[in-house]
Amino acid sequence: MAPADVPPTDTDITIAKFALNLECLEAEFYSYAAFGYGLSDELRGYGPEPIGGMKAALSPAVQTYAEEIANNEIAHVAVLRAALGDAAPACPQIDIGPAFAAAANAAVGTTLSPAYSPYFSDLWFLTGAFIFEDVGVTAYNGAATLLTNKSVLGAAASILAVEAYHGGSIRTLLYQQEDIVLTPYAFTVGQAITAISALRAAVGGGKDVALETNGVVSIIPTDENALAYARMATEVLAIVYLGSANVPGGFFPDGINM
Repeated sequence: MAPADVPPTDTDITIAKFALNLECLEAEFYSYAAFGYGLSDELRGYGPEPIGGMKAALSPAVQTYAEEIANNEIAHVAVLRAALGDAAPACPQIDIGPAFAAAANAAVGTTLSPAYSPYFSDLWFLTGAFIFEDVGVTAYNGAATLLTNKSVLGAAASILAVEAYHGGSIRTLLYQQEDIVLTPYAFTVGQAITAISALRAAVGGGKDVALETNGVVSIIPTDENALAYARMATEVLAIVYLGSANVPGGFFPDGINM
């Protein structure tokens, strides 16, 4: 095990930069959904404002979830930016509007009408949140074995734990309503989540679990050993780029900033 005073390596710094890009995405989405505005110029690192964000139409109960998660994600951006100091990249161009519609269309294999938006209702918001949460957990888990500095590893482990709490909350709320039709579409919440999970698995290394498979409930997505999945950076990028780790697009139209 590395001594506590070993300074962060180039790999540690690269991983932290990668994580900051993902946290920018989550923070912008949840902040807009909960509050109707995104990160401050300072927290964005004076990067561009996101595309397509707006206040979500949420019930008081789901609004509470959205606000707490938003505040967590905003704090994660601040922590990583402070830890990286002058090495912290600006948040890249982020799409939290049309990219959701493109992801939904890809998942269900057709062009939805009206276009899917996570800001329309409670269920549409929770479905959009599902796209991100499990990905964040697997990304931090995948990076854990590559980190050498104890302070960086400790911070990453702490953020991973919070992301897992988020993911479990979102999956529980969705499972409680999985048989409800995702109006005005002709499929249920459970069917939508299964389609999203399948798409993530197809481009993200097969490491995904829907809410229910052949009658088996999966509130907690794990492998056969009850361990959390771990994704490599390329698998994460393939998901957030909506197809290929080598071709920017989707939620990061111009790619991430490193």
